[in-house]
Amino acid sequence: MTAPAACGPQDDVPRYTVAVRALCEFTARCGDLDLRYTPAPTALEGIAGHARVAAGRGPGYEAEITLQGRYGPLRVRGRADGFDPALRRLEEVKTHRGSLARHNPGQRALHWAQAKVYGWLLCTARGLDALEVALVYLDVDSGQQTVLTETHTAEALRAHFDGQCARYLAWAVSEAAHRAARDAALAALAFPHPAFRGGQRELAAQVWRAATAGRCLLAQAPTGIGKTVATLFAQLKAAPGQRIDRVLYLAAKTSGRQMALDALAQLAGSGGAPVPLRVLELVAREKACEHPGSACHGQSCPLALGFFDRLAGARGVALDGRPLTQARVREVALAHGICPYYLSQELARWADVVVGDYNYWFDGGALLHALAQSLGWRVALLVDEAHNLVERARGMYGAQLPPELLRQARQSATAAREPGVKKALAAVRRALAALERGMEGDYAVHADLPAPLAGALARCAQVLSEHMAAHPEQFDAPLLQWYFALLQFNGLLEGFDTQHALIDSQRAGPRQPCTVSLRCIVPAPHLAPRWAAAHTATLFSATLQPAHYHADLLGLPDTHGATEVAAPFAASQLQVRVARHISTRWAHRAASVTPIVALLARQFAAQPGNYLAFFSSYDYLDQVAGAFAAQHPGVPMWRQERRMGEAAQRDFLARFTEGGQGIAFAVLGGAFAEGVDLPGRRLIGAFLCTLGLPQVNPVNEQVRARMQALFGRGHDYAYLYPGLHKVVQAAGRVIRSPEDRGVVHLIDDRFARPEVRALLPAWWRVEGG
Repeated sequence: MTAPAACGPQDDVPRYTVAVRALCEFTARCGDLDLRYTPAPTALEGIAGHARVAAGRGPGYEAEITLQGRYGPLRVRGRADGFDPALRRLEEVKTHRGSLARHNPGQRALHWAQAKVYGWLLCTARGLDALEVALVYLDVDSGQQTVLTETHTAEALRAHFDGQCARYLAWAVSEAAHRAARDAALAALAFPHPAFRGGQRELAAQVWRAATAGRCLLAQAPTGIGKTVATLFAQLKAAPGQRIDRVLYLAAKTSGRQMALDALAQLAGSGGAPVPLRVLELVAREKACEHPGSACHGQSCPLALGFFDRLAGARGVALDGRPLTQARVREVALAHGICPYYLSQELARWADVVVGDYNYWFDGGALLHALAQSLGWRVALLVDEAHNLVERARGMYGAQLPPELLRQARQSATAAREPGVKKALAAVRRALAALERGMEGDYAVHADLPAPLAGALARCAQVLSEHMAAHPEQFDAPLLQWYFALLQFNGLLEGFDTQHALIDSQRAGPRQPCTVSLRCIVPAPHLAPRWAAAHTATLFSATLQPAHYHADLLGLPDTHGATEVAAPFAASQLQVRVARHISTRWAHRAASVTPIVALLARQFAAQPGNYLAFFSSYDYLDQVAGAFAAQHPGVPMWRQERRMGEAAQRDFLARFTEGGQGIAFAVLGGAFAEGVDLPGRRLIGAFLCTLGLPQVNPVNEQVRARMQALFGRGHDYAYLYPGLHKVVQAAGRVIRSPEDRGVVHLIDDRFARPEVRALLPAWWRVEGG
């Protein structure tokens, strides 16, 4: 007989659409949060596993069946994995590793919910009155299939479908109302200040144009003009017309996130009525975890127990219109007895603006990128202080095999009791020893990873995967650390590209074991798909010159635009002086200490106030600071220490008071060289005692050689541009508003060179150059 239609009024045109997976993840997840590590199949292994199951079925078997159905104004669509007409059996295929007996019951319930929704959609499409529904679990290592079946009438499947849809539809209606109210408010959004600062209007206009054209924009704008609020204002204004689902504000540092949250609070309250804008802050797991010593599952952490049973209640309270800062998410999570970190991950599905670190979009396993792909979001990116993205992306797509991790893994409790694990780890050590014996010095570059070592690493990963899949309850920290490093290394090795990356080995000293590294030199191939996945992206910073450097290394689309916003500051606001008689080169460091101390003292005596002095290293900083303290004990001074925590950093900055006096010593490129706002008399000058050039060493020389081969300007790409970016950022701490006045001393004779001067801000008038 023909299956009955779904209940509920049928509109001519469905107003809401949801994928089967998203529907069931909203309505059918239950039980504990269980994140005990068990090796999961990769995406490629999953695809291959589905193909293997289909290939083993009969000749009439249908794979990847596109289905859709209706529940009132809701359309549900998706692709069923397979259907066997002879058996009248619909199959939902899941790949896995390890014992099925250890699978989370809540995950199994979710799988059944998906399978039964597909079952009803198939009954509707084929006019079936009953159907066998099967979960097919394929172990990708052994090839073993476990098939679980249930037989349902079409009426029962319809009842299940209706129940899931009814629960989701109420939420969909509420979300649509929120979206309509949000877009109406954003269309009428007013700038939160009485007037734009100089440069702000131009920057906002460029961001808006890029958004409406669906382009990527590289925007250089001076420090202190209010780039954060200008870019957010423009992007939010463009969102309704461009049907933007999510605006993602991505920052390199905590200070950048906080500035974005402050700007969003200003924007949301800039009109007569508050803008209904859901703003979510994402923070690192270690900053949000309430029980750091506990594993993420219900038997270990009380906030994982029944997580999905209480999620709906927490979600409803959290989305009450207040900003979802780290503190607010924690408050809601603890009130409902669930994990704050994973609540924030769930709320990312429903936020309008997400503020977080670069890694949430650009990392290989990035949360926001994965959600955008699976849920079909139309995304706008704002990348703050984008000059940092080159080095951050290199770290995301590079990997190392530190000998210390291998040593600890070999001494682990698991290796002691599991002969197979011990043997696999020993084989890696032997292969590494063979590579070390072949090294003529302490550093070597390899055209490819030697076959014996590659084989040993692959076998070790396989052995550890099988062991962990069989024993998920065992937690061996040293072994896990090595295993994760091994997975990252092997994963990147699969796509190793000799043009954009290199493999090297380096000893810490004579007769020391070597560290094997896969270094990402040019992250463009990894980042290009991430730009393509966004409707629009704006990368902004005070230091994005030359534009071709960032476009080349970050893989920006050929259609990207570039703009430079003129500074609203007058040259008379800032004295820029070059100390041509001083060299800060490594060979001249000792000789430079005395003249630098004298220069600092002369400037402070001439104009007492607060200053920052930047150095290329802690050692250099300590040399100059020690000499200055000995010669000028009456001048207040404080210094940046190694590994300063956030509280110590706040204390460091707190000494920059409006009427204060003293010299602070800091490291260029560190926590106080960018993202720090000290307006007015809180900071009146800076000393740049370095060009900021990366150290000349074997690794950086390899970077230079690769850059030369790719772009023809190896020294500039490897040394000059990265160094001057740091200098300009640090100097930008001095002038933060049109009312500020100050001085910057560029301490090195090379600052007078034309190629260096060309990279300094155009509005500076340099004296002594």
